[in-house]
Amino acid sequence: MTKLWRNPMATSRVDTKRRYRPLVALKALRTLLRDKEDTKQVFTIVDALGGPAFEKMYRRFRTQANALEILERPRMLCDVLGDRAYLGSLPEGSLGRDYLAFVEREQITADGLVAASDEGYQSDRQTLDPLMRRLGERLRDSHDLYHVLGQYGRDGMGELNVLAFTHGVSGNPGILLVVLGGIHKLRQEYPEQRTLAMVYQSWQLGRAATFLPGADWEALLPVQTGEVRRMLGIGTPTLYHASGLKDSETPQGVMPVAA
Repeated sequence: MTKLWRNPMATSRVDTKRRYRPLVALKALRTLLRDKEDTKQVFTIVDALGGPAFEKMYRRFRTQANALEILERPRMLCDVLGDRAYLGSLPEGSLGRDYLAFVEREQITADGLVAASDEGYQSDRQTLDPLMRRLGERLRDSHDLYHVLGQYGRDGMGELNVLAFTHGVSGNPGILLVVLGGIHKLRQEYPEQRTLAMVYQSWQLGRAATFLPGADWEALLPVQTGEVRRMLGIGTPTLYHASGLKDSETPQGVMPVAA
């Protein structure tokens, strides 16, 4: 594979002037709240508000000793996660096998996020440094790994909480906007539930975890899921589990995150 990065010490040619576009984000949020199946709106919101936070995350990622090795691999993470024969060959109880069971049960695919992101992004991602773009793709593709490791279902409350967890990890204001919109909607749907408390706990769990954007997911897939949780410092969302809502409804759209 042609190296995407030739001189780690050189100034990166990245688009560092990406401006916030709040009106675009608010319009997309209104559309999303009307139709939770319209996944591409999440990517539009993240794209409109997430630039500076993503660039900060990228700079942190580059300090890792294995950063270039991860980003210059021939196969994208999406391709690995879409290889069901490989995942099925992994040990029982491993992250890869549990991920496979999750996507088969929910009847979803890794490349579904790719299609939604291609529709949702409005900025020209080709102006980004190739490695920065590759990191954004890994973050997008790891959304359902967060579901498995964080123990979140794909019910509406589970999606809201996995987003709160993700915001705790990334600090992306676009994700926060989606979370706030989701809180408003789900408090109306489940007035008896402790929605705010659940979301706050999930956010704290994301904050307490290790730097998940830097995780070597390919190397972790064969490892037992419980051990991966321990290694990455991922706790259990006890309030969400106690709510009785986990997997209690037909999934109401996917809310993936790209940065």
